[in-house]
Amino acid sequence: MKALIIDDEALARKRISNLLEEVKEIEVLGECSTGKMAIKQINEEKPQLIFLDINIKDMNGFEVLQKITIDPKPIVIFVTAYDNYASRAFDFEAFDFLLKPFKDERFFRTVNKVLQISHSEADEHFEKRIKDLFKVYSEEAKSETCPFKIPVKQGNRTILIDPKNIFYIIASGYYAEIYTGHQKFVLRESLNNLADNLDKGLFFRIHRSTIININHVKEIVHSEFSEVDARMTDDKLLHISKSNKKQFLERIGIQ
Repeated sequence: MKALIIDDEALARKRISNLLEEVKEIEVLGECSTGKMAIKQINEEKPQLIFLDINIKDMNGFEVLQKITIDPKPIVIFVTAYDNYASRAFDFEAFDFLLKPFKDERFFRTVNKVLQISHSEADEHFEKRIKDLFKVYSEEAKSETCPFKIPVKQGNRTILIDPKNIFYIIASGYYAEIYTGHQKFVLRESLNNLADNLDKGLFFRIHRSTIININHVKEIVHSEFSEVDARMTDDKLLHISKSNKKQFLERIGIQ
């Protein structure tokens, strides 16, 4: 069986690729970091199985599936850190769903189940499954309230910060310093309160004084005495406390 891995996080793609090296029945055709690239490769390479992250930077997994033109369709295993509408969509048991961080045993159980499904059976029910999933997705999208944003007062203006644009947040006394690319915003708010309101699938508290956006982690730096730091996309190096190290590494797919 030929497979394609689609995820905008390099570490997540590498973990799946490494796990699949232990499954001789599956050949990995390649990896995709964007939805646009995934659509092109799926239609050209014709994989029988795809591991698809629901939240990719340029589009979501449902949009990728809508643009697939090959026949028969591939079997889809969704892999995501977001346990919202997607998890309820899988009440249909149409496809399997791996919620990050998942354990190796859970991954192999899913793969073994896929290997037991005939291609004709998977193709026969694909259209109905897709319609069911799109129906749940569209209903959830219609019922969503205004997206949560962080208001920061600056002079006579109040800036509304979209959490997706936040790289990291650092405590500074009674204030929180919010970094978004090349900008820094100062908010009189505790990290505890911010952590309670931020998406747990997107943000992780690596230290009592630091919260980071997982999507903006560029690399993990291992130093002496088993210390670990996270290098962000703006090259800022942030220390991960020993108490949070194990959970953080599991969260990004490193065992």
